[in-house]
Amino acid sequence: MGFSCGIVGLPNVGKSTLFNSLSNAKAEAQNFPFCTIEPNVGIVAVPDPRSGALSRVVHPDREVPTSIRFVDIAGLVRGASKGEGLGNQFLSHIREVDAVAHVVRCFDDGNVTHVEGKIDPVADVATIQTELCLKDLDTANKRLDRARKQSKGGDPVEKLAATMGERLVAHLDQGLPARLFEVSDKEREILKEMSLLTAKPMFYVANVDEGSLAALDKNAHFVALKRFADAEHTPVVPICAALEAQIAELEPADRPEFLKSAGLEEPGLNAVIRSGYELLGLITYFTAGKQEVRAWTIRKGWTAPQAAGVIHTDFERGFIKAEVIWWEDFVALGSEGKCREAGKLAIEGKEYVVRDGDVMHFRFNV
Repeated sequence: MGFSCGIVGLPNVGKSTLFNSLSNAKAEAQNFPFCTIEPNVGIVAVPDPRSGALSRVVHPDREVPTSIRFVDIAGLVRGASKGEGLGNQFLSHIREVDAVAHVVRCFDDGNVTHVEGKIDPVADVATIQTELCLKDLDTANKRLDRARKQSKGGDPVEKLAATMGERLVAHLDQGLPARLFEVSDKEREILKEMSLLTAKPMFYVANVDEGSLAALDKNAHFVALKRFADAEHTPVVPICAALEAQIAELEPADRPEFLKSAGLEEPGLNAVIRSGYELLGLITYFTAGKQEVRAWTIRKGWTAPQAAGVIHTDFERGFIKAEVIWWEDFVALGSEGKCREAGKLAIEGKEYVVRDGDVMHFRFNV
């Protein structure tokens, strides 16, 4: 299953530095606007200590993590919705991703140019949000015009689209993103068909200086962004992109000592990756055997047959049952056999909703 998270923001806020650190793909990162023109794509492993814990018990030939695609998208500037800068490319690339990580500059550095000439994270957010809303407003107005014409024939769906469209246009016209627009279940289907840019799930990545990591409440830029984000119920992940770039350059064995010296328990990138994963409503289940311990990505709320289909469509088509062990029980008892003996292995059918952390073995017949 391919899920992607786009990294967006104004030029020179640290998007490409963050992307490089995430994927170790060396996207060009320089101190001038539009350095990133074509989107760079990196497949990033989702950090999950449960996978390592299972591997230490099973001793498999290999351990395969689940992953998420991160896309580094060109920096947007004021007027992008009208084609300014690389606006049209930027907006089309956002349309193709499933979720958005909005990088916001929350540090002062006279050596790094700011496209607006000042450091103001809330204003930066407003610039991008306004451009996306303007593009969505154009889409919503076109849909509203069509609904008004077609509803004259009595079509109930188009009548609903017309009334919802009027509310939506007023909402977007205030500079408010579509993800904050309240709709009924029937309206949600109409909204989904529009593929609005601001309807995508989003979180902010606050790029702070290294000294702020241990005292975020002392960073006025971060505090302002957090206050704004809390008001619209949007998550904020603080990182220092420059520090993350240093960590990414180190050998894995050297990273724990470096993190300790920086006062960190884990790289901030882990929180970015997990935020993107969780924002998309994704969870992980595992298969564990001598050949491999593998993490599998599914949507939250999926049933056992749907989860089996991620491995192979035949597994879903011919699903009979699933043998399920909670990962902590598997680690504590040390094997599938011991879990069975202890009554910790459950036999589940087609209606079973998979939990985040289940270890599963599927029985099927095609």
